[in-house]
Amino acid sequence: MSASKPSSKRSLNQHRQAIDELDVRIVKLLNERTRHVLGIGAIKRRAGEEFYQPHRESEVFKRLERANVGPLPAGSLRSIYREVMSSALAMEKSMTIAYLGPEATFTHEAAIHRFGSSLTYAPQRTIAEVFSEVARGRADYGVVPIENSTEGAVTHTLDMFVDSDLKIVAQIVRPIQQCLQAKIPRKRIQRLYVHPQTLAQCRNWIGRNLPDAELIETSSNARSAELAGKDSKAGAIGGLLAAEKYGLKVLEKDVQDSSSNATRFLVLGRKCSPSSGQDRTSLMFSLVDRVGALHDSLEAFRRNGINMTKIESRPSKRKAWEYYFFVDIDGHLEDSKVAQAVKRLARHCTFVKVLGSYPNAE
Repeated sequence: MSASKPSSKRSLNQHRQAIDELDVRIVKLLNERTRHVLGIGAIKRRAGEEFYQPHRESEVFKRLERANVGPLPAGSLRSIYREVMSSALAMEKSMTIAYLGPEATFTHEAAIHRFGSSLTYAPQRTIAEVFSEVARGRADYGVVPIENSTEGAVTHTLDMFVDSDLKIVAQIVRPIQQCLQAKIPRKRIQRLYVHPQTLAQCRNWIGRNLPDAELIETSSNARSAELAGKDSKAGAIGGLLAAEKYGLKVLEKDVQDSSSNATRFLVLGRKCSPSSGQDRTSLMFSLVDRVGALHDSLEAFRRNGINMTKIESRPSKRKAWEYYFFVDIDGHLEDSKVAQAVKRLARHCTFVKVLGSYPNAE
């Protein structure tokens, strides 16, 4: 069949025949691509390099988006290639991703979004356990939440970096879509299982739409869905993955009060990847106790023309009134200006630690 024949002139059978022929070609090309991936994997293994390389992944996605002329949306193309890359990565190495559990939480969703469905996922009870699994080599990477756009920083994640040698190798920024879910119609919901942070994100919606429902706090969105699945008079609020796992019907999507609600997650590993050309660097430091110390330390970034995108402070827990500062800046530690700024910063600090440089694009 002529490839130049106008699509609108083709019959149903001609379209289907074209799809069948294309599928055969796609399968052949996917296998050819995978053979090259396995060849690269063998080279990485001999060189002792990390198999997952976020900078290369970022380059692939950018190149694909530039090559895409439609009608396939960029997001759909990215999702397809996420699974292509996930299956190839799983063939290179049996890989385990630890994440803050339980299963079917937003952190689990974020991990799958980053690594695809072909790898092994290991839920952990606490953020500390995620760090431990990666540090001990029982997991290749870990995924933990670091901040929510409406609820702020996840302080326990920040605190874990004080004593950990792990690096931030990637970030995941995901819109948080809270959903009302149940096995019964909304009008029959008398109890609503909800995690405290989810309640904070959806309080106004709940007040308007389920004002008489008894609110029962839970340990996670997944636990909310699990309990609602066993309660004939209850519903839950949580993510789509939780509803799917526990067999609940999604009664309404996007019940969060803020349409811009998003959570940022970090991917933990043992080595930072090279620069992708569009990166972020995270670091922490503590200061000499004197007037103007913080102002003087941050001057290092201004002098080198570096944009600081975030700053958080946390008590050190080692000495009263001593604090650690966590800062995100644009650029990679391999960039000369970033390296100079970090060196200058150290002059004003008792402690400086680079937590990682990683692609800023998501």
